[in-house]
Amino acid sequence: MAEVVRRHWVADLGTGLARRDRRQCDYEAYIPDQLAGRDIVLSGETAADVADAERAIALLDAQASTLLDTEALARILLRAESVASSRIEGLEVGARRLLRAEAAVAAGEQHTDVTAAEVLANIHAMATAIRSIGPGDPITPDVLLDFHQQLLRGTRLDAHAGSIRSEQNWIGGSSYNPCSAVFVPPPEFVHDLLADLCQFCNSESVPAVAQAAIAHAQFETIHPFVDGNGRTGRALLHLVLRRRGLVTRVLPPVSLVLATWADYYVEGLQITRYKGTASSRAARDGLDRWVGRFATACHRAVADATSFEDRTHELQNTWRAKLGTVRANSAAELLIRALPGAPIVTVNSAADLIGRSFKATNDAIDRFVDVGILRQLSIGRRNRAFEAPAVIDEFTALERQLASPGGNSRISEPSRRVPLRNRR
Repeated sequence: MAEVVRRHWVADLGTGLARRDRRQCDYEAYIPDQLAGRDIVLSGETAADVADAERAIALLDAQASTLLDTEALARILLRAESVASSRIEGLEVGARRLLRAEAAVAAGEQHTDVTAAEVLANIHAMATAIRSIGPGDPITPDVLLDFHQQLLRGTRLDAHAGSIRSEQNWIGGSSYNPCSAVFVPPPEFVHDLLADLCQFCNSESVPAVAQAAIAHAQFETIHPFVDGNGRTGRALLHLVLRRRGLVTRVLPPVSLVLATWADYYVEGLQITRYKGTASSRAARDGLDRWVGRFATACHRAVADATSFEDRTHELQNTWRAKLGTVRANSAAELLIRALPGAPIVTVNSAADLIGRSFKATNDAIDRFVDVGILRQLSIGRRNRAFEAPAVIDEFTALERQLASPGGNSRISEPSRRVPLRNRR
């Protein structure tokens, strides 16, 4: 049975703190029901939305190689998903800035862009986690701890990387106490709740999209880490889709949509947090509404990702026309296919990417520069790099397209924003 427990917060009397930060108070923390074995029933409308979303995701995955190189498309959508998931947590970084930082790291250059480094860590952690889970593979607490370890490694919170919290955390309000928090996660039973969540993720009791939605909401409710809960929870939903075999090659960039519908995203999580029994009407209705919103976000993400794939394919045909004769399987053709997934390259990174010699790759890059497909820039003190501005523009357009609420007819965006970052 889900319940609220009362706890007392002892004041932090540290010097230099504002009055609200030095408060002591009684606060309420939420302890959710466990998920494993729960009887989950969806309304007819929500079940139809889930089925539509699953068909759309499966089609995106199946047709991923029909227009763009599958690996390139997978990299694009993985990057878009990680960027959006980071943005929800307040980590804002533009496409060009992120790609230049990524190229600098690949070239062995030192860089001081802390925000870009955190987003790159999210991309790396997501890529590693996705590779670790295939159809039927178990999702375990260790899988989530490993993601979290990679996410926070080398950051100011490195000491907490890969560790379940042993102290109270909260969302919203003061950074120093939970007295005015928007939500306070469970103060105890965190390990047990996380184990139960993984048991639910390894079942097949509900459709994959509904399972991903419910698992994500439960993870955010448990909030098992000091920081990085949102990004880990959004990685979890993709692990569920991978485990169920719905996604095998590309990720639907659902976080881009959730970032746009931020208020409804937060409210959707909140309405799953009932009090009492899981069979109550409030419990069933809240879960049903959240699953419906999540399914709608998935469908929207797939539609705009497909549109992006079409536009990028047209861009590649424009490049071929500019270059004139392009032989099949030549360095130039392979570079055309790879650039959408790696819009900033060095000669060495491009050679590794397409599997051709340094000379052949350098000659191809020279051709691309001559016709305006690539332009040269410097990263760090020693390295030349080349960027494809049109690809970066398309990537930015994808983010803007997904960031437009106009594609959603079922919900509207209110004006008030609720803080998403957890405290302590």
